[in-house]
Amino acid sequence: MAAIIEYRDVELLRKEHVVLKHVSFDIEPGEMVYLIGAVGSGKSTLLKSLYGEVPVESGSARVFDYDLAGLRRKQIPMLRRKIGIVFQDFQLLMDRNVFANLDFVLRATGWKNAAEREERIDSVLAEVGMANKSYKMPHELSGGEQQRIVIARALLNSPDLILADEPTGNLDPATGEQIIRRLYEIAAAGTAVVVATHNLALLDQFPGRVLRCGGKKLEIQETIKIDRL
Repeated sequence: MAAIIEYRDVELLRKEHVVLKHVSFDIEPGEMVYLIGAVGSGKSTLLKSLYGEVPVESGSARVFDYDLAGLRRKQIPMLRRKIGIVFQDFQLLMDRNVFANLDFVLRATGWKNAAEREERIDSVLAEVGMANKSYKMPHELSGGEQQRIVIARALLNSPDLILADEPTGNLDPATGEQIIRRLYEIAAAGTAVVVATHNLALLDQFPGRVLRCGGKKLEIQETIKIDRL
């Protein structure tokens, strides 16, 4: 199976300081991959490089058919349409309800037909167990419910890759487990999922490939294939 991500001897900088160097790894469709490491070890920098937020300073880097080392600014929106991003702090629009939050994304990514947008929103909300919450305002939802909405938002354009930066960081353990379970199910259905996390206990319950950041290096700790649903 062809890799959707290929990094070869990549170096990443933040404010002219080297964060990671000699980074090499591949990710295939349907893989569940965890990025682990101490605070400041480069996990978020690596994730941001995958969607063009942090430039690739040197080496060879490809996501889908995009050469990240030579990525042009006008290509970044097209790359990001193929990626679903799940943030720790949700980043929902607090002045509108769940439906309007998701509809905003669809309209921004070129969905013109209102009926098709409504059908897609209903579908992704059902997929994350939030089918009856479209009328709710974000402040009326629990942290776990907001994170489910964020996952629904990430699924809207049927991405081939989901990136999640500490998706359980603001959640209680039981709710965090539910969120990782849902991401694990998404990976098992064929979408590659990359999760940056400090919650190492979840790796035993939901195994995957582990990439450890530390000392400006990235180490492939283990590779575990997951069963397809």
